[in-house]
Amino acid sequence: MQKDGYSLLLPSGLLEYFEIREVKENPGEVIIYLEELNNINKDDSSVKLESKGFYPPVLVHDFLIRGKQLLLNIRRRRWINKDIGEYVARDFHIVADGTRMTQEFASFLKGLHR
Repeated sequence: MQKDGYSLLLPSGLLEYFEIREVKENPGEVIIYLEELNNINKDDSSVKLESKGFYPPVLVHDFLIRGKQLLLNIRRRRWINKDIGEYVARDFHIVADGTRMTQEFASFLKGLHR
């Protein structure tokens, strides 16, 4: 299985923060498993952050591919700020508010509804 081709199906900019860990193809769906990279300290090196595992994965619907559902199984990291003892996470705007769809897919469906 070649994961590189699947990167073309992902929302732009997503692979700056996530890597493809696995892809499963079933008769009616393709599931791309994404895991957030452990690179938050590159954003601000003055803050002492340490990775402390992951939040539970979220399953997000994206555009259909040749009649198959495309599902993104997203695992986001959580870090602890060692200075203040609080957990922090990046705020991504991948999922449209109130849905389990990517913003691009939700906008597309909204346009069809009009």
